[in-house]
Amino acid sequence: MSGDLRLDKVVTAGTFSLDGGVWEVDNNVWIVGDDDSCVVIDAAHDAEPILQAIGDRRVTAILLTHAHDDHIGAVRELREATGAPAYLHPEDRVLWEMTYPDETPDEDLVNGQQIPVAGSVLRVLHTPGHAPGACCFVSDDLGCVFTGDTLFQGGPGATGRSFSDEDTILDSIRTRLFALPGQTVVHTGHGDDTTIAAEKAALS
Repeated sequence: MSGDLRLDKVVTAGTFSLDGGVWEVDNNVWIVGDDDSCVVIDAAHDAEPILQAIGDRRVTAILLTHAHDDHIGAVRELREATGAPAYLHPEDRVLWEMTYPDETPDEDLVNGQQIPVAGSVLRVLHTPGHAPGACCFVSDDLGCVFTGDTLFQGGPGATGRSFSDEDTILDSIRTRLFALPGQTVVHTGHGDDTTIAAEKAALS
């Protein structure tokens, strides 16, 4: 069944707000699945283009790499439209509550957990640093990892704001992401793809 597995990308635009600042950002939303069902990785800004890309497929999970407001702004609408549960690492509840003080995620993410998707699985890696509950999702069948804001083309995600830490993100990247095969494609939360090998060479 995993031979039918495919990846769709949607780019949504909006703002990121934290520590009193507001920035205009474009976010990558990733949809992993087949013709029948899928999961959404990050529900950023605007649910409508995400729902258009989903089409008539059943959404089995909304997986959140972390809870900065630009990555979860469409969670409520997406949950209501699809009935899918939202998964978030519990250490990111402090950020989640800034956007949704009266709601909670449906499920906790745990390091090493396997999330079923269309006859395949996504493996959860807890990679704190950019945010305390930041997680990445590995698809061995697709040969890729979805890194949110933990690792970009050109290096680690930002750590200059509240609830982030540079030493922690570097340790997460070196011990968990760089353990993946070098040819693994890195699908990021913003901007272009890269590979584990390219970023490992730049950070070594």
